Amino acid sequence: MSKKSVRSLIYEYLYPDNSIVLFMIEMPAGPFCQSCGMPMQRDEHFGTEKDGSKSDDYCVYCYQNGGFTDTTITLQQMIEFCSQKIQELGIMPYEEAKMMNEQFLPELKRWKK
Repeated sequence: MSKKSVRSLIYEYLYPDNSIVLFMIEMPAGPFCQSCGMPMQRDEHFGTEKDGSKSDDYCVYCYQNGGFTDTTITLQQMIEFCSQKIQELGIMPYEEAKMMNEQFLPELKRWKK
């Protein structure tokens, strides 16, 4: 992967005992789904608008036919779901994925207040 297609994200986590861990993950440059954070690298990753056109903001798993596939999911549920998927795919352990998602997902369009 070329340097242009990867970005490094550094996360800091404060444990209850006040120790701090820093970790870095390299992620594709994007675009990212503005609901779940999935990198959208191929046409089939993009959700669809009502007219069938590609959504620039959301992935096929989160957004189809101009609407969210799960209108009741909360940010906390999305963090849990995505963290489990990241672990299942062998990308990183669940706890690290959860720490990353707790910082990353609230900044996405669907969740940002």
